[in-house]
Amino acid sequence: MRTETITVNGQAYAVNTSFEQRDNCSVSIRKTAINIRIPLGMPREEQFRQVMKLKQWAINKIQKHQERFKSAPARQYIDGELLKLNNIEFLLRISYADKMSSSARLDGNTIFLNISESLSEEKKQKHISTLLSRIIGAKRLPALHEKVKALNDKHFQLPLRRIFFKNNKSNWGSCSTAGNINISTRLLFAPDDVLEYVCTHELAHLREHNHSEAFWMLVKTAMPDYEDKMLWLKENGSKCVF
Repeated sequence: MRTETITVNGQAYAVNTSFEQRDNCSVSIRKTAINIRIPLGMPREEQFRQVMKLKQWAINKIQKHQERFKSAPARQYIDGELLKLNNIEFLLRISYADKMSSSARLDGNTIFLNISESLSEEKKQKHISTLLSRIIGAKRLPALHEKVKALNDKHFQLPLRRIFFKNNKSNWGSCSTAGNINISTRLLFAPDDVLEYVCTHELAHLREHNHSEAFWMLVKTAMPDYEDKMLWLKENGSKCVF
């Protein structure tokens, strides 16, 4: 995958270009990303032309429908609030100190955040959201390992290397040819079956590194109602954010 960053209407978008075994070109627009898929067998000059064409189409679409593609305002956290993720709640205790860095620790289901006082309000909230994603992701990582390994054993039986939670905002998951699987911590806000769908999706990519018919057949065999999970993400994904 090739990634670049562009700015449209004052907002940054990751442009992710994948070259896959497929018959046609496609482009999709997400809240913070433009995903372009190009056939591997296409001549290089035509690949370049199609990437430019689809990227410009996405830019025009975003510019024409600003409200539709506008990202939600950054989440604001306050001391003493409850953070709800699916069926788990965390109490947030937020303090500020005259220091350069910010830190967090977890004690049971209470998260203690100590944030640098010298930061702007926007950066304070960014530090909080990043630390929350990191510390809750670390707590839930053993359960993710169990889920991915169980799905792999049941449906795929493929070699696996490492499994990560990532604070990824441009996609729900990814995998590498080395066998590593990355899952976005935003899915901690989603129902378990939606998280399971994304894990299944990425496991299927270990066999089919594309979105061909063969790939979707692998997903459907493992999860016949996967389209319901995709619809949930389309309708509710913007609410899944630290």
